[in-house]
Amino acid sequence: MLRSIMLFLFLAVALWAKVNLNTATAEELATLKGIGEKKATAIITYREANGGFKTIEELANVKGIGEKTVESLKESIEVK
Repeated sequence: MLRSIMLFLFLAVALWAKVNLNTATAEELATLKGIGEKKATAIITYREANGGFKTIEELANVKGIGEKTVESLKESIEVK
């Protein structure tokens, strides 16, 4: 029961809060539309290899993520 409540709260926050590409976990990234576990892992791998994201547009450099996906996510993600 507690786990269900925690999951609900996490998802509720995810709906209103932007996901920071430089600090998000794979689970947080996977909540984004069009980003599943595989792409979430690719985002983290890219982030670790390149010292983090400097811009949102840099997300298009991640294998499997194109400019259309980046455009659709702009309101849901941020880089800090």
